[in-house]
Amino acid sequence: MSAVHTPPARRELAYRSSNGIDVFLLWCPADDSLAVVVIDGAAESFELAVTSNEALEVFDHPYAHAAFRGIVVADAPV
Repeated sequence: MSAVHTPPARRELAYRSSNGIDVFLLWCPADDSLAVVVIDGAAESFELAVTSNEALEVFDHPYAHAAFRGIVVADAPV
């Protein structure tokens, strides 16, 4: 029998959608971590780990923060 790893459940703290792009601010109570997840209409996605101090800024401007962190996002809005 093999073990199956199930990631801890995360809770949605904020959500917004615009022009086919969905942005989620998620909190994981198991380890108290935060993340911003972006999914576009073509099912392309990326996730950014964030601190509580920067969470709303990254939620509002995820593509800018992805670029700053060196994450190349295909078809990122200008």
